[in-house]
Formats: sequence, C-alpha cells, structure tokens
Amino acid sequence: MILGIGSDLCDIRRIEKSIERFGDRFTHRIYTEGERARSDRRAARAPSYARRFAAKEACAKALGTGLSHGVFWRDMEVVNLPGGRPTMRLTGGALECLRAMTPAGHKAVVHVSLTDDPPMAQAFVIIEALPV
Repeated sequence: MILGIGSDLCDIRRIEKSIERFGDRFTHRIYTEGERARSDRRAARAPSYARRFAAKEACAKALGTGLSHGVFWRDMEVVNLPGGRPTMRLTGGALECLRAMTPAGHKAVVHVSLTDDPPMAQAFVIIEALPV
C-alpha cells in the first residue's frame, strides 16, 4: 500500500547561486557527508546537488510533514542501492515519522526517481508499505 507521495521541481541555477554565495555553509546545512562527496565528484556539481535537494523536498512531502515536526534536511539522504538505483536513507525525525506512518506488520520502502533537464531538476518519492 502507498503511504505517501511527494514531488518537487528545483531550479538548478538557484542551487548553483546558493553554492557560490554560501559555499560549505550551504552544502553542510542541507546535505549529508555522503551526498556532498558524491556531488563534489561530478564535473557538473549544481545539477547533482539540485536533484538531491528536490528529493529531500519530495521526501518531506511524502512523509506528510514538510520540513517541520522535527524533520530536518540531513535527516533525509539520497543513497544508491548496489545496482545504482536511488533511494532515501532516513534518520532522526524523518525516520520517526516513517515509523509512525508504517502499519504494524509492514516495512516501509522508499522509491525515488531523479532527473534533470537544465535549468530544472525534479524528484518523485513514493513511500510504500510492504507486508513482512
């Protein structure tokens, strides 16, 4: 069963300007160490950061909280499964919300789709509950 759906569209230029203006202060506030390492390895850093920003926004929407109720930016991390498919690793308040919304006898699975077509980046997040 689907527990939550979220989508977000992000202007890559806005993320690029934030990185130029605030540098590490911006990236360390929003992104986890793993996300920064992955994005900083890319020749085009801003689109990578923008996709992850959109994924965090979409995830917060799918959780039904937005960035409130104890859910913070770095509580949601875009990670890749062994085959390369993206998903989210939730910690802190985001994980608490996920646990609260997951019915007993089920496990939550977070599906993520990321794309960009400059100047825009987009993400969709679906949270599904599967019987255990």
